[in-house]
Amino acid sequence: MDDRAASRWCVAAAGAAAWCAVFAALHLFWGVGGTAGLASAAGPKLAERRPAVFVVFGLYGVAVVLVAGIALVMVASGGIASQRVSRVAGVVLAIIGAVLVIRGVGLEVLLATDTAGLRTAVGRLGTRWSLVLWNPWFAIGGALFLWTAIRAARVRRRLSSSQ
Repeated sequence: MDDRAASRWCVAAAGAAAWCAVFAALHLFWGVGGTAGLASAAGPKLAERRPAVFVVFGLYGVAVVLVAGIALVMVASGGIASQRVSRVAGVVLAIIGAVLVIRGVGLEVLLATDTAGLRTAVGRLGTRWSLVLWNPWFAIGGALFLWTAIRAARVRRRLSSSQ
């Protein structure tokens, strides 16, 4: 594997892991009582009431899943697990990446076109921030996951063909 290929692979994995870390930190911030951005992400009523089930599963639970995402990126990137486990992690990473891209782009289109009155249901604040921040954020994370999965698969192929 040449240095440029290794570099692109590292950038992809670092980007995906950083995306997870930033989003996990934001969920932990919200979980301990932070309010910045929560109303635009979860809705003003939920952000104000903060029921325990929302805090435990919707904030702390999501943070745990995102930390697991970092581990998944590391396993898919190879070196810490067998090639078979890395390959499975890469497939899971690709599936998650595709779901995130579809979620980000799909909701962007639905909100932009106001399909079925979705803007009214989400509200003006939620619509604005979903279009400007949240949906693109999910699409970017999905693209980073897909990029990592593709780069890791290429590296595994090169390594197995050179042996």
